[in-house]
Amino acid sequence: MKPIIEIAQRAGVPEEDLELYGKYKAKLAPELWDKVKHRPNGKLILVTAMNPNPAGAGKTLTTIGLSQALNVIGKKAIAALREPSLGPCLGMKGGATGSGNAELLPADDINLHFTGDIHAITTAHNLLAAMIDNHIHHGNARGLNPKKIVWKRAMDMNDRALRTIVIGLGDGNGTTREDGFMITTASEIMAILCLSENMDDLRERLNRIIIGYDFVDQPVTAKEMNAVEAMCVLLKDALKPNLVQTTEGTPVIVHGGPFANIAHGCSSVIGTKLALKLGDYVVTEAGFGADLGAEKFFNIKCRKAGLTPSAAVVVITVRALKYNAGIAIADLQAENQAALETGFANVLRHVENLRGFGIPAVVAINRFATDLPSELDAVIAMCQHNGIEVAVSNVWAEGGKGGRELAEKVVRAAESNADTFRLLYEDSLSVKEKIETIVKNIYRGSSVVYTAAAVKTLKRIEEMGLSHLPVCMAKTPYSFTDQADRLGAPTDFEIHVSEIRVSAGAGFIVALTGSIMTMPGLPKKPAAETLRLETSAEAIK
Repeated sequence: MKPIIEIAQRAGVPEEDLELYGKYKAKLAPELWDKVKHRPNGKLILVTAMNPNPAGAGKTLTTIGLSQALNVIGKKAIAALREPSLGPCLGMKGGATGSGNAELLPADDINLHFTGDIHAITTAHNLLAAMIDNHIHHGNARGLNPKKIVWKRAMDMNDRALRTIVIGLGDGNGTTREDGFMITTASEIMAILCLSENMDDLRERLNRIIIGYDFVDQPVTAKEMNAVEAMCVLLKDALKPNLVQTTEGTPVIVHGGPFANIAHGCSSVIGTKLALKLGDYVVTEAGFGADLGAEKFFNIKCRKAGLTPSAAVVVITVRALKYNAGIAIADLQAENQAALETGFANVLRHVENLRGFGIPAVVAINRFATDLPSELDAVIAMCQHNGIEVAVSNVWAEGGKGGRELAEKVVRAAESNADTFRLLYEDSLSVKEKIETIVKNIYRGSSVVYTAAAVKTLKRIEEMGLSHLPVCMAKTPYSFTDQADRLGAPTDFEIHVSEIRVSAGAGFIVALTGSIMTMPGLPKKPAAETLRLETSAEAIK
């Protein structure tokens, strides 16, 4: 690793605009924006993916490798990525910083507590929760209905036992009521931080948070709980983007970490806009498949921040193609040309969707050591047959050099872009119309079924004058449907909306589909079981 001061110099960031967190991490001071805001923007490249298999697709790896590869071919590139959550790092994923020769450094720090941003968001979230219950305990002057509080508590961990709890038990411990926890990455405060432009914007958004409803069914906000100024104090450093590096010294801004299956799945607006002023090319990612992360990147982040992407990369793998053809995980290594052809329908669907946004798409085949040359050739041939630009990415093994072909094709796509980017729907549509537009145009479903509770919330949204907000779909990442086992590219199915939530501060409406939950659980064999602290003298040295 190089000292972060040296990486900052490479990105054109003066040392006085760094707030150092040791030798290899730093936050970027707010004053930096005033120095660079008049510069022209670089080209924004989105890295997304086909529907993943449970073992992952290598999207973050490809994002990191592509940023390195762009520098290899002479472009000044910077990456803008999300911060990992401890929940999946200690659960299924084990880490979210890439690997091999395309990795963020210092990886262990980034995967663990990093610079404390997610902890700050957790604390601010729970401060508001505590002040809500304290308000009720001390007389409830606002008339908040304890049965209609929608603000849960949060923690950055997968813990299914906390999804539904009862609080206030025991004498003097407040009003007894049902409550629960969500993972911090699903917190509205996480979404707010990632969509805010500055501290003033953050404060205004926090004020708008709807924490519940009173006894006459009118919304009650965080502003009315007198919590927002203290929340801003807790979030003042978390709002500053973090600067780290890749294995090849490419500068990377890592900031914010909402999940894409239960939130909007994109890194911060502040970090992305700074990167666009510092680099000629900015490579960013959106979580899970393009039906989730990319759709929300366009319809929420780009809409809110006025961003215009120049090209998209769809990461695919040979084994994800087989998985989407219904092949069992244990059999993904075996050669199966027929499964590749069946699973390719999933890739086609995602590419078609991206083109529907007016964005040129390049397919990146993330190569694994076990991939057979014959299978790679078959996937390339299918892409070419369908008029899709494709490149094999070998960045895990070779770093930037292994992504040269991909980088060159991305540059050609970005430079040939005729600025035809368009959003999927207009603000003027109702929330119900927006949901159904996403279901029919992105998922290829035929209809949407709403619970009675969801219908009631839709009516309330209209009454509150919030129908203009975009929609954030909460859905399984493994399928275009809301059923994780319906793989490939299904059509003519129903999407079941179980609940609608209003994120007035973030500025979107959340539609929960199927059995999706905002507090994940740990798998049977969590990654935490294999985590060890190296205490040898050599490791310390």
